[in-house]
Amino acid sequence: MSLSIEPALSSKYPGLDIEIVIVEGIKVSRENPELEKFKVEIAKKVKEKWTLEQLKEHSVFRAYRDFFWRIGLDPTKNRPASEALIRRILRGNQLPKINTVVDAYNLASIESTISIAAFDRERLKGKLVMRQACDGEIFLGIGMNAPTRLKGGEIVISDDEKLIAIYPYRDAESSKITEDTRSLILLICGVPNIDKKHLLSARKIATEYILKFS
Repeated sequence: MSLSIEPALSSKYPGLDIEIVIVEGIKVSRENPELEKFKVEIAKKVKEKWTLEQLKEHSVFRAYRDFFWRIGLDPTKNRPASEALIRRILRGNQLPKINTVVDAYNLASIESTISIAAFDRERLKGKLVMRQACDGEIFLGIGMNAPTRLKGGEIVISDDEKLIAIYPYRDAESSKITEDTRSLILLICGVPNIDKKHLLSARKIATEYILKFS
């Protein structure tokens, strides 16, 4: 399965880029003791490496924030996933515990500074396309109490039947990773002004962590 970017979107946002990985034969668990130990190690590294002030100046986080402003999102209210996770650690909060796949790629996101998403492959239909939303399209994101009606123009990812993400910050409830997931599509979320090498590094780290813990 591949993902294509609508030409009009590529023209509007030069440098918009994505890496995808298909991972099969996984076994998702609620938690893994070794993964929990690894979370502690990663949190320690974050506290040694980062300060909140450094996050403001980092080129990757700046690229995400700039892109969020361009698409009408306030990055101080909807922070890029990678930055939000690091901030969470620096403020003394524990990392979320979802399941072994989500927790693993969250750690990869922290390590690489790149935002990452994943979708249950068996819940997807046909081809994936990144495009601009049409006025009135319906989207139910993970954790949302009710679907929202899009205004049109939002950057979304859809399969042949439905929206699976508002890019690059909200994934759909319908295709989220659960303990029943056996095959997934990993999405390494690039935006303009993030070098390809950062995406490739994130892809490698995320794949390694998922295979190690699931």
